[in-house]
Amino acid sequence: METILQSPLDLAKRPRRNRRTESIRQLAKETYLLPEHLVAPLFIVEGSNVKEPIASLPDVYRLSIDLLVKEAIQLYQLGIRAIDLFPVINPQSKCSQGLEALNEDSLLYQSLRTLKREIPEMCVMVDVALDPYTDHGHDGLINEEGIILNDETVHILAKMSILAAENGADIVAPSDMMDGRVSFIRQALDRRGFQKVSILSYAAKYASALYGPFRDALNSSPKFGDKKSYQMDPANVREALRECALDEEEGADMLLIKPALSYLDVITKVRAQSQLPLAAYHVSGEYAMVKAAALQGWIDGQKVMLEHLLSIKRAGADFILTYAAAEAARSLKNL
Repeated sequence: METILQSPLDLAKRPRRNRRTESIRQLAKETYLLPEHLVAPLFIVEGSNVKEPIASLPDVYRLSIDLLVKEAIQLYQLGIRAIDLFPVINPQSKCSQGLEALNEDSLLYQSLRTLKREIPEMCVMVDVALDPYTDHGHDGLINEEGIILNDETVHILAKMSILAAENGADIVAPSDMMDGRVSFIRQALDRRGFQKVSILSYAAKYASALYGPFRDALNSSPKFGDKKSYQMDPANVREALRECALDEEEGADMLLIKPALSYLDVITKVRAQSQLPLAAYHVSGEYAMVKAAALQGWIDGQKVMLEHLLSIKRAGADFILTYAAAEAARSLKNL
């Protein structure tokens, strides 16, 4: 009987057979992106029925609390289960000490109370940092020489976290990059009986040039210097692994890498190191670049945005903070 040998060319066709039809491609799919993997960052402003466009963030708005609630309900209906709140503080309420951050009746805490009353099933994260509240735009307190005061800032962040927990926050997300703040916040929350409140630590937040539109939205650009003395050097990855390991040891429940697309290698390496849930922030500049190119007709913005988000998920992120959350959720439902 004649023996039929399979040629190397025939063997090489095996991967293509797994791509032949949509049904087969679904069987072979390795990475899934779902609406519940997305977190929507939301900007809040004073007033009623206010919806302010942000020029550098197309299709993103500053919302008053009443419209914030409507947006949260719509997001939940799309399958998105978490939002992250960023208050836009009036300039007259800002000062070098960021005292508005500790005002129980401030915009953020009013928003929290309203959201948890109107849509309690939504997971509400709260950004914990001083840059929205300070007149100098830095994430911490400063001395006369303009140096960021680490330990003094950490005490303020702990007080902010307690206020957020008291007003209904499910997760506090310190984004400041002060040393030791995760441990201090965890202890402060536990002492006040908020053991169930989680900490999503911005464990590896890089000193990136991609935050411009976000700072426009919050009016929080630094008035002097930069943030390189406390945010990470884009050249470093081993340092990111150390930062993540330290935050995990200090009691972080989840870790976050920011930005996402330029740091996919960091996401992958942290994923290999840690068993904690891992988030990535698809930041304002990454979002805005896709939107700008799409407006010029150079790319299919919807498809590119989904490709970006899928790449972040493939790199190892469990969930993604993105300004494209609603748009992506709608697209995913139509696939």
